[in-house]
Amino acid sequence: MVERSREVAAGLRAVRRRIASACAEAGRDASGITLVVVTKTFPAADVRLVHDLGVGDVGENRDQEAARKAAECADLALRWHFVGRLQTNKARSVTRYASLVHSVDRPELVAALGRGARAAGRVVGCLVQVSLDGDLGRGGVVADGAPGLADTIAAEEGLDLRGVMAVAPRDADPDRAFAVLPDLLAAVRGNRSGVDVVSAGMSGDLEAAVRHGATHLRVGSAVLGARALLG
Repeated sequence: MVERSREVAAGLRAVRRRIASACAEAGRDASGITLVVVTKTFPAADVRLVHDLGVGDVGENRDQEAARKAAECADLALRWHFVGRLQTNKARSVTRYASLVHSVDRPELVAALGRGARAAGRVVGCLVQVSLDGDLGRGGVVADGAPGLADTIAAEEGLDLRGVMAVAPRDADPDRAFAVLPDLLAAVRGNRSGVDVVSAGMSGDLEAAVRHGATHLRVGSAVLGARALLG
């Protein structure tokens, strides 16, 4: 456990240095960046490690795994982020623990999340996931559909529209892909206040995301190392 703690601490320091450098280059204040450490496939013990190292936000992409870890770590002051594709039949479970759902991409999911949030007596933050290349197989709504979906979220009791999420397309230049993020946020925001989250950037492209206005970075392997293969 001591050795694992050292490994995670080293990874976290390196990522924080990268964020600080990217912010300095972009003329941004690093305090405006939220690092979401994505702990998928890693044990609850690693969640506790990153919490002890000062991380307040953790992300998961499978409800079964996330719900279990959230229960095991219920004594910790953590904000749980759901960052993966979400089936409507898992929405009720996710709303019990997630503070922010990054991957909202269709009206049916909005309705399911709203029902779950109301049943749990919670208000759950939501981001419109936008597909930057139109490949809906990876999740996301096409850019032209983002404002309408944002309206649907904003109208759903129990949900709080917070902004947008995007993943750089495979084999694409992340700088070119992320250049549209400010316009996407503006389209989703409309004339609403408090819609200011841009979730973009992972271990390999966080610098590009910072350059183009990301506020939330979803980083896993650069902090925790190579992921175990799921059976």
